[in-house]
Amino acid sequence: MRYLILLLIIIPAGEIGLLMLSGQILGLIPTISLIILTGIIGAYLAKQQGLETIRRAQEQLNYGSMPQDALLDGICILVGGTLLLTPGFITDSLGFLLLVPPTRIFFKKLLTSLFNKWLNKGRITIIR
Repeated sequence: MRYLILLLIIIPAGEIGLLMLSGQILGLIPTISLIILTGIIGAYLAKQQGLETIRRAQEQLNYGSMPQDALLDGICILVGGTLLLTPGFITDSLGFLLLVPPTRIFFKKLLTSLFNKWLNKGRITIIR
């Protein structure tokens, strides 16, 4: 919880600083254009990756296996797409990292270890 509050303070402050710096270096119109462009590219990439993940999950379910990897991909794509729709360069960078399959592997491993910790501590209960 402490870290979340810290992130909610640091990230917007960093975003504002980078946007101001970009506005001074590039100018107002190019900075706004860049923000809009990353949003459009991010929405397209999120849609493409999301549809591929849904297809893969359905395929795994048809073969009778649990789509664990596809579910983790879906979580990363959802968060990445949301970050890309948020104006700013820090959130856009993180969003692109979550949407690109090779870099998504790191975040999936992080999520898996986080879920395992929660399960081991009893913070998550699985109801059957």
